[in-house]
Amino acid sequence: MKTLMKPLIAATLALSLLSACDPTTFNQEAGSGVDEGGFGNATMINTLSMISEQDATRYLQDRFAAEVSPVINFEFNRAELTPEAQTILARQASWIKRFPEVRFSVYGHTDLVGTERYNKGLGLRRAQAAVSYLVGQGISPSRLVALVSYGETRPVVQTQAPEVRNRRAVTGVQGFAKGYTGLLNGKYAAIIMREYVESATRPHVQNTDVKSSVTSPASGG
Repeated sequence: MKTLMKPLIAATLALSLLSACDPTTFNQEAGSGVDEGGFGNATMINTLSMISEQDATRYLQDRFAAEVSPVINFEFNRAELTPEAQTILARQASWIKRFPEVRFSVYGHTDLVGTERYNKGLGLRRAQAAVSYLVGQGISPSRLVALVSYGETRPVVQTQAPEVRNRRAVTGVQGFAKGYTGLLNGKYAAIIMREYVESATRPHVQNTDVKSSVTSPASGG
């Protein structure tokens, strides 16, 4: 067995030396051949630690759009909220409450039926309806900093016919609220990864509960 091991070890060492001398890998940065994707979490954490306000805003917007629908739709020539729109806005409000440092914007849109002037006003009424509902859900008006109508200028579907996908109000992440600007980069990571941090906090049994469970007579559950 020993006679077989020696040639095997020698062959392994020879292959290692040959690969080390490979000109395609010899001049690469140290560690470049190690991180083939298996250290994705570490890379992500380092990136978030050095994140800028602009990048943090973009990250939150992507997350908001992925976790809560940012769009509500309207009936033709109407600015009243449908029951479905109210449900979506309630979910938006719950998400917004989790991030008191963040400001949001609401933009109103219409389809291409009607005049541009009329649709400009209709889009604004739709944005106002969405904002009013969010405020009614407990969101401070000061955090809804942009209330804009794009009217018919930004259709989702390019058609002159009535199109429900164009009749919409869109909520988006605008940036960080006044008083939160100038945060250290690491603070942005703490904000956008808040649920991850909170999930690591385990509840502890209170001393009073432990004492009562010891001194009190046994009872059914």
